[in-house]
Amino acid sequence: MKHRLGLVLTGGGARAAYQVGVLKAIAESMPRRAHNPFPIICGTSAGALNATALAVNAGSFRKGVQYLHNIWRNFHADQVYRTDVIGVFNNSVLWLSGLFMGSLGFRMPRQISLLDNSPLVELLDEALPCEKIQDSIDSGLLYALSVTASGYGSGQSVTFYQGVKEIPPWKRTRRVGVPTMIKLEHLLASSAIPFIFPAVLVNREYFGDGSMRQIAPVSSALHLGATRILVIGVSHADDYDPVSREHIGGYPSLAHIAGHALNSIFLDSMEIDLERVQQINKLVMSMPEETREQTQFRNVDVLSIAPSLSIEKIAEKYAKNLPWTIRVLLRLVGVRQHSGTSLVSYLLSEKKFCNALIELGYKDALARKEEILAFLDLDTVPESRA
Repeated sequence: MKHRLGLVLTGGGARAAYQVGVLKAIAESMPRRAHNPFPIICGTSAGALNATALAVNAGSFRKGVQYLHNIWRNFHADQVYRTDVIGVFNNSVLWLSGLFMGSLGFRMPRQISLLDNSPLVELLDEALPCEKIQDSIDSGLLYALSVTASGYGSGQSVTFYQGVKEIPPWKRTRRVGVPTMIKLEHLLASSAIPFIFPAVLVNREYFGDGSMRQIAPVSSALHLGATRILVIGVSHADDYDPVSREHIGGYPSLAHIAGHALNSIFLDSMEIDLERVQQINKLVMSMPEETREQTQFRNVDVLSIAPSLSIEKIAEKYAKNLPWTIRVLLRLVGVRQHSGTSLVSYLLSEKKFCNALIELGYKDALARKEEILAFLDLDTVPESRA
């Protein structure tokens, strides 16, 4: 079997800036003119946007990472969602009225979301020319790109993928792989954080953020043919350390509950899936060679990189950089200085916060540089002639 390196970029709204720092450190460790080292790139939610940028710029990995870096380091919230008074007020009223109408059995408005992400539509339309994905595939620089979204009608986790013709579609319990030409609508659907951003119609079904119901985030890379997988996550293990739990006197606010729900959607499934892969690898290694061939089980090398510091605590420091309209809105739903910051960390698309995460990802990757380079085996990556 030919070895193919896969890259899995998880979701998490503004937290995905961390991935850019890790990628920056990797790019600087490679020859300046090296091609994309990841034939298979899988992205979910905000990670899908980063993944697509790498796929579009597969001819030069450093250029693709620099392109991402330039976007994230200069980010402002108004590039992702409307922050003006009229935009925030109108959307909030529509959201609340839609919930009220729905509870009374009336037909809900076509799009109900707390925030209006029309600025993101304009940004992606300009920044990510999806038509170039096929160019990267045809030139042999990319084997496959996948973007995962969650179907509100079917309840399935759908992985839309664009790659070489040899890749067959797949169907598993509550998850399927569908070949398609990836477009802007797929990226918007994959990054449509539930309740926060509106669902997106793709073909016949409305889709939301791909992290919902994604019970096996690593599996898409395996179905696409990856034999080794680098996973760049956006959660810090100590955020869920029971020892560090603090006593909360009052009833949890809406913001606290929303942040908890988003953590469950974005963070928990990847940690569980990585643990499952490790357990299967141990089982495979204990099998006789003949048994492995009969069962078709194989060992899958997975390297995971995650933040060494709590992103929630970093978000506390920079929450004041959000536009005042968004701060007021978040305060109304219960965000306080030390409460509800999980929710803030997903929406804090401001350059100071993003730069802090980029720097953290960069330092974390440099601290594990030798381990990462050994895993990637970059000697096999060709250089561009351009």
